[in-house]
Amino acid sequence: MSDRAIIETHDLHKTYIVGKVAVPALRGVDLTVGKGEFLSIVGPSGSGKSTLFHIIGGLTPPTSGQVRVGGRDLAALTDAGRTELRKTMVGFVFQKFNLLPNLTAGDNIAVARFIAGKKEKPDSQFEDVLRLLGIEDRLGHKPNALSGGEQQRVAIARAIVNHPAILLADEPTGNLDTENSQAVLKLLRDLNERLGQTVLMITHNPEAAAYGHRTVHMRDGRVAG
Repeated sequence: MSDRAIIETHDLHKTYIVGKVAVPALRGVDLTVGKGEFLSIVGPSGSGKSTLFHIIGGLTPPTSGQVRVGGRDLAALTDAGRTELRKTMVGFVFQKFNLLPNLTAGDNIAVARFIAGKKEKPDSQFEDVLRLLGIEDRLGHKPNALSGGEQQRVAIARAIVNHPAILLADEPTGNLDTENSQAVLKLLRDLNERLGQTVLMITHNPEAAAYGHRTVHMRDGRVAG
């Protein structure tokens, strides 16, 4: 693994078995993401984007090939090791906000701290992030009292509260209108620039992809360019 790479995949394949039919989702993906890079991955539905996302995040194993995250070969880790990597090194943002409806925004964020085994309060840097996200005065509200844009900002805060080196975002603006989409994309770019977080964003929208430093196109389970 190169000194500047934080994510690398080599000859990555993933095949799903549907009944008795083998359905290939990835067909030999080679990808390198540098530390501090904001990489956009673009492609139509069924191109393999989300499968790649889940493999890099340690959520599902590949059929064959190698994945290295932060210098660690995911295939060499136990289930507990992959869980620990997700807790300490990777934050996830999804199209669906996945907030717990009975908890306040603040408690939704605190859940991530609890899962990571951190009992101390978030540091002053995270207070600055809350102000950057514009939700510091919305922490006492439950999700149903928040707009879609506010819910996604809470989801981003939850994803970064433990200072992960990598932020994986899968269609983070898919449920938002144009104004909120642009606000969330700008926030992701600001977090990348201010905190140095590596951001890997999956999107089908070329305009959203333009917020990244570099765009990789996928088609039919392969990197097309």
